[in-house]
Amino acid sequence: MQAGMAAASEITKEETQVSSSDNIHPRLDVYVWDMDETLILLNSLLKSSYAEAFNGLKDVQKGVELGKMWENLILKLCDDHFFYEQIENYNKPFLDVLSKYDDGRDLSDYDFNQDELGSPHDDANKRKIAYRHRIISQKYLQGLHNILDHETIKVWDDLYDKTDEYTDKWLSSARTFLKECSGENKDAVSSIAYANTSTDSTNSKHQHVNVLVTSGSLIPSLVKCLLFHLDSLITHENVYSSWDVGKVQCFRWIKERFNHPNVRFCVIGDGWEECEAAEIMRWPFVKIDPRPGKPHRFPGLTSKTVGHYFSVVYPDNENDEE
Repeated sequence: MQAGMAAASEITKEETQVSSSDNIHPRLDVYVWDMDETLILLNSLLKSSYAEAFNGLKDVQKGVELGKMWENLILKLCDDHFFYEQIENYNKPFLDVLSKYDDGRDLSDYDFNQDELGSPHDDANKRKIAYRHRIISQKYLQGLHNILDHETIKVWDDLYDKTDEYTDKWLSSARTFLKECSGENKDAVSSIAYANTSTDSTNSKHQHVNVLVTSGSLIPSLVKCLLFHLDSLITHENVYSSWDVGKVQCFRWIKERFNHPNVRFCVIGDGWEECEAAEIMRWPFVKIDPRPGKPHRFPGLTSKTVGHYFSVVYPDNENDEE
């Protein structure tokens, strides 16, 4: 946290000055989230580090069992519904990366098990991957309740509730905070709306968007968004995998996409990689710490705290209404 704040304080007012024409360009805050051990808890359950930090107050084995159940459910959904077994070795940083290879073919009767996806990684195979990415996008928009059977939905709902209880409402409070960061007019803010700096489609003085940059591979990360009820707050276009390209590259893509004259970025995560990338981009970084008693965790983190980080890097906005 100190490193992020120190780097932030070194940025000059000139470098962070934003456009004064707020009526033409409403302020846009882009929240760049990490996933694991930030919006969700999974690795720390599997490795028991979450429970052990409570010094005997948490049942360690129960946490490990919950983590294994999540792991099995994620992998099952990836393979059964999201082509993961077929495209695991073709991880991409985001779903639209191969969209230029998609010729728009009707896929209603397309046999994904017989199209011989494989080497070489030429245009023909890139098109096959693009087809799968299109279907994955559609399924993400549908939501799991329109994909899974009743029995699987019940298992999923029960697992979510048990994990939320075990983690003292980490999952639900993180989602509530994500919703708060989305702003009241989140439906008016799409991933496309602010890719064009000329947009003035909304009269609001302050807009928000959530973007996810995860170090995990893309398809399991999208499935996690669905399983942990994040899909209504983070669109599939706004999910990035830094697995192959690194977080700095993902952050640069995000900066290019939201090339808005009145934009502010804030990175929220638990790891060194996003902290380092945030410093390179000169964006504020809020370090999540899941240990009990720490302020930057869920529940606990507040918009006022995040607003303070914003104000250090973007001092011209520090007195704006939230």
